[in-house]
Amino acid sequence: MKRTVTQLADGRELIYFDQRDDADRSAIDRRPLEPRPVASELRYDPLTEEWIAMAGHRQTRTFLPAGTSAECPLCPSSDARSTEIPAYDYDVVVFENRFPSFSTNFGTYHDVGGLSDVRPGVGRCEVVCFTSDHSSSFSKLSDAQVRLVMEAWADRTAELSATEGVEQVFCFENRGEEIGITLAHPHGQIYAYPYVTPRTKLQLGAAARYQGPGNLFADVLAAERAAGTRVIADNEAWTAFVPAAARWPFEVHVYPHRQVPDLAALTEEERAAFAPLYTAVLQAFDGLFGGVMPYISAWHQAPVRRDRELAYLHLELFSIRRAPNKLKYLAGSESAMGAFVNDVMPEEAARMLRSRIDQE
Repeated sequence: MKRTVTQLADGRELIYFDQRDDADRSAIDRRPLEPRPVASELRYDPLTEEWIAMAGHRQTRTFLPAGTSAECPLCPSSDARSTEIPAYDYDVVVFENRFPSFSTNFGTYHDVGGLSDVRPGVGRCEVVCFTSDHSSSFSKLSDAQVRLVMEAWADRTAELSATEGVEQVFCFENRGEEIGITLAHPHGQIYAYPYVTPRTKLQLGAAARYQGPGNLFADVLAAERAAGTRVIADNEAWTAFVPAAARWPFEVHVYPHRQVPDLAALTEEERAAFAPLYTAVLQAFDGLFGGVMPYISAWHQAPVRRDRELAYLHLELFSIRRAPNKLKYLAGSESAMGAFVNDVMPEEAARMLRSRIDQE
């Protein structure tokens, strides 16, 4: 793998990850860009003990340009048009988001009154382009390309974890207009948070209180493998299963068989084994209803500075589609109270997904 670091016209960092060592990455960004926005403002909610980012500059971010590559800012540049990627072709690219929720470009922050503390939204937000092919998707990537994406994830996890002020690194992909994407090109994002996220706090709190024989996450994996009912795919290093208490109509968790805190800790063999299993699961998602399945794919990684011995790297994949022409909307119970009601039994979801994998 070749790793090349360069800068865009407004000073943002861009990193190429290439299969070939002879890849030429000398192209420069020719665009006259506006100055970078200042970092968001974090405000503390004393009722939930959570930090909320106020990022008004994100209102102006690019929103669903024409469906073809002609207007896509994530496609390679050409003689006629400059994009976020100066090169005329690429394998995998990571760059700082032009409209970040967190950054180190600080502005002025004032006391807002009440009981809410205010501080700068220190951190970093990055975009990960999985392929230069606008019409592709993660499910269509070759095993070698998935490996390269994993190398990029691991690289960024390690580097961002070493950044001052960063407490957690989150790699994820949003797919489908129903999910709320603003760009259709196959890509994901990485958030380097200045705090440990609420979901991670909740899970690690449960792991700390757990009185079972081993690590809570490891015991969940072992129990699902032993039951087998909800396992949809596995190999020598990974298992994919529908959790018994799934919140979403179609939800799959993918665990490595070895407890590691984050992507950077995976071995070469584990990274290689992930690719064919994960793309098979994604293809099963698309095969359920004969079309593109909207989903969120989220890597759960250990916080940078706390509870790393409790954490267990795993991926959570879920869709809001519950039937061919029906979506699960988060209405009163879910949105207001955080109390989920699932419309699809996990065992039935596992059976449906397993049948699609068996047909491949």
